[in-house]
Amino acid sequence: MIDLNHLEKYTENNRIEAKKALGGLPHSIWETYSAFANALGGIILLGVEEYKDKTLHTVDLPDPDSLVREFWDKVNDPNKASVNLLTKRHIRIEKVNGDRIIVIEVPRAPRYQKPVYIDGNAASGTYFRCGEGDHHCTAEELQAMYRDADIRTQDMRVLEHTDCEVFCTESIRSYRERMKLSRPAHVWEKLDDSEFLLKLGAAGTGTDGSLHPTAAGLLMFGHERKILREYPDYRLEYCGPCGDAQHEPEHFVSSAGDWSGNVFDFYFHVSGRLLANLNTAAETDDTPVSKAIREALANCLVNADYYGSSGIVIVQKPDLITMSNPGAFRVGLDEARAGGTSDPRNGILMKMFHMLDIGERAGSGIPSILYIWKQQGWSEPAVSQSFAPNRIMLSLPFVKADCKTALIRNADKKVPLKTETRKELVIAYLTEHVTATCAELCELLDLKPPRVREIMRELTEEGIVTAPAGNRNRIYKLKA
Repeated sequence: MIDLNHLEKYTENNRIEAKKALGGLPHSIWETYSAFANALGGIILLGVEEYKDKTLHTVDLPDPDSLVREFWDKVNDPNKASVNLLTKRHIRIEKVNGDRIIVIEVPRAPRYQKPVYIDGNAASGTYFRCGEGDHHCTAEELQAMYRDADIRTQDMRVLEHTDCEVFCTESIRSYRERMKLSRPAHVWEKLDDSEFLLKLGAAGTGTDGSLHPTAAGLLMFGHERKILREYPDYRLEYCGPCGDAQHEPEHFVSSAGDWSGNVFDFYFHVSGRLLANLNTAAETDDTPVSKAIREALANCLVNADYYGSSGIVIVQKPDLITMSNPGAFRVGLDEARAGGTSDPRNGILMKMFHMLDIGERAGSGIPSILYIWKQQGWSEPAVSQSFAPNRIMLSLPFVKADCKTALIRNADKKVPLKTETRKELVIAYLTEHVTATCAELCELLDLKPPRVREIMRELTEEGIVTAPAGNRNRIYKLKA
């Protein structure tokens, strides 16, 4: 909630939109309604204008009651808005600095009500909030909302256009061996592979009566070249630290061609490397930290939208692990941090990991990680979501809470960092220091000003960072 008595402290951002509305209810309010509902939610202020310096100031609405009535009439009209997400508590008239304004709180729409669109046409009337603007959703973004709206999770589908030859038999054998260790004498142990895959949810019976892989089975046990036929942008990537200046960073990617490239084998290779490369006491499998890292990796794989772009990227530095995956949060970020709500994008994948005693099923993943990091006295992990394209990122720092900038200063300067990694480090720095100048970021990232400004421009366009327009002496900070 914003402090209406100090509006001048705020700017328009991905959660706040100001409109003068002196000429009546503006048409653009509906684009903002759709955009907020499809993103993180937000507040629309009518009777508030934005000055040239980006600060917000009130103007007196001559008849706010009629505007409220008009808004209610239209938001309840399915030809204007596909769904009304508001109740009476979401709209109110306030008096600020002697002026009457209207405050409309638009909640984040549940995934099963998305896309929220206007003017009766989802293709042309679906918007998304990105930074301080409402952007028209692309066909790909619209399809992602429809996939998430399905009552079934994405990986339940039986892929009748392919057969079980897509499976890597060695991956299935390894999975079954691991399951014997975690669940000895399980009733599925004596089943043949076909029956086992059917019980596990990795295969299903098609309309032709034959056995076909499910989407989950293809991802978990398929060969990478077969997975790409269903998921053209599928990619799994791990970049680890190098031991010394004479060696390149360890790079493990699904397209290498010398291993299966599937989710199962990626998980066990990468989880082992993450623990082996830690400069902490978490190298063994039994510590809370090691369990939290394995849990975070499993959650990253389970909650990815494999139809999304850029794939899954795991980057490990001496004092930082970042995990990012395509897709938006299916529950609100606050709910995810609080725990207790589990809504995986790929429920069958979650079940498969659970059968190996990996992962959680009660929405306790992020709260557990936050608690363990606090117990260690480390800087708090950062969980964030960026848009266009949708991505979720988790940053796990291994430095004391009062020295987060060591993440950058201790990084190996001889190894060039990827742009995404630099962005993650900028977010970590701004989380601790609140603001930063271009000169400060140049020093921290060991880059020249033009390159730093390019990175910050991208972060601004992604709706993560804000900076006032004007000269080069900008002050950067995280968006509200």
